[in-house]
Amino acid sequence: MQNQEPSPDEISSKQLIEKILDAFKFLHSKWVIIVCTGIIGGAIGLGYAWLKKPVYKAMVTFALEDDKQSGGGLSGALGLASSLGFDLGGSAGGAFSGANLIELMKSRKMVEKALTNPIKVGNDSITLADRLIEILEKRKKLEEEKIWVGKALFPLGANQGKFNLKQDSLISILYQNVTGDNGILSVAQKDKKISIITVEVATIDELFSKVFAESIVKEVSQFYIETKSKKARNNVAILQKQADSVRNELNQAITGVAVVSDNTFNLNPALNVNRVPSTKRQVDVQANTAILTQLVTNLELAKVALMKETPLIQLIDQPILPLKKDKPGKLKSLLLGGFFGVFLSALYILARRFFNDLMA
Repeated sequence: MQNQEPSPDEISSKQLIEKILDAFKFLHSKWVIIVCTGIIGGAIGLGYAWLKKPVYKAMVTFALEDDKQSGGGLSGALGLASSLGFDLGGSAGGAFSGANLIELMKSRKMVEKALTNPIKVGNDSITLADRLIEILEKRKKLEEEKIWVGKALFPLGANQGKFNLKQDSLISILYQNVTGDNGILSVAQKDKKISIITVEVATIDELFSKVFAESIVKEVSQFYIETKSKKARNNVAILQKQADSVRNELNQAITGVAVVSDNTFNLNPALNVNRVPSTKRQVDVQANTAILTQLVTNLELAKVALMKETPLIQLIDQPILPLKKDKPGKLKSLLLGGFFGVFLSALYILARRFFNDLMA
């Protein structure tokens, strides 16, 4: 059987090697252009590293309270109180755990509340919202469009629910810059099995990154505690009011017993009807004592239930100045810029030669 000759479209290994060597020889003949392009690329990379502003990353790590792991005897006491008809509050942790808490931290309400917190810039205190406007370099644009009014668009103590149309429009832009695809805020739970969440804020302002990261965690923590423990706090307030009322009645009954006893001192045994008021007062004392004892017991259980609902967040790590700085290294940028310059120039030269050969 005769060997088949390769078709004109097929290239042997020897021919492929020859073409590669020929391409290298051709590139070697253009070494001046390639080297110059590499130098230009390196200069561009070095200039980028020089002009690029450093990004400061502030990280807050906290753990979620797990109600399933705590309780023990307390859960039994609360269950007993519930079986007796006393609702001492339960856990609302499921609504704010894991992924739900992460989404809560990225919600517009929480971001807006955090942005209204103060930050000290120089000798002045301004809101985080106004500082973010300066960081994003939007102040000049607002001044040109005559939107900027006075010193601050969001003065300290501004009511979140009373923003005007311009403030609402601007806060929407800030919210997108905070939580968008390339936003400054990042919230993640590294492992679903571990209830530890990391909040990271990355901006060119070191102090802003630190203060905003702490503010967003603080606002979410307060909101969670208020929401989760609202029912328990209401129960404590109601039971406290009832206990105070019964205690006043008991004090009045005890005083009444003493007054009646003084009036019936050395009373004639034949006039027992005059002892009735004293007996009634003693019955009131006994009844109020029993009621107060039960109320105090339930009040203490309600207070323990309220304590069980707080705190939500156990802080593990907080940002400490100076923060971690993320900036491209000059040497690395120089080498990368030079490499891409050489690569792109070589690619362009070979592509141009191939195109000329094809046209010829």
